[in-house]
Amino acid sequence: MAASKEEIAAFIAAEFPQTRVRVLEVGHKSCRVVHDVGEGELRPGGTVAGPVMMATADVALYVALHGTVGIEPLTVTTDLTFHFMRKPAGDKGIVADCRLLKVGKTLAIGEVTLFSEGDPEPVAHAVGTYALPPAAHRRQK
Repeated sequence: MAASKEEIAAFIAAEFPQTRVRVLEVGHKSCRVVHDVGEGELRPGGTVAGPVMMATADVALYVALHGTVGIEPLTVTTDLTFHFMRKPAGDKGIVADCRLLKVGKTLAIGEVTLFSEGDPEPVAHAVGTYALPPAAHRRQK
């Protein structure tokens, strides 16, 4: 019942037209997305604003979940813990690699590592929990 990269990208574009996040890869319990950073998303000093990175991590968790249980619009974030590790480049996209650690009956837990595009050193790390609606669990069986 997993959704494909193309299905998820179309869903995100239709339901969240305001997002600048693009889906790059989707696997079982994983994904890679990139947020194309705009000038209006920079803080003084030329770094990417924290809320932009947090939103990118949240979208990555959402995408990985759809890639695992199928398109389930009513999955919602219940927790997001975020660690800023170093200054991201303001002139590069923010790449998020997500890995779901557990997908249970009612909750899914995953981690996201964020990078400045082209740089192997992480700029942030997040751990998040999503609540799954009952329909998602039925499809996993």
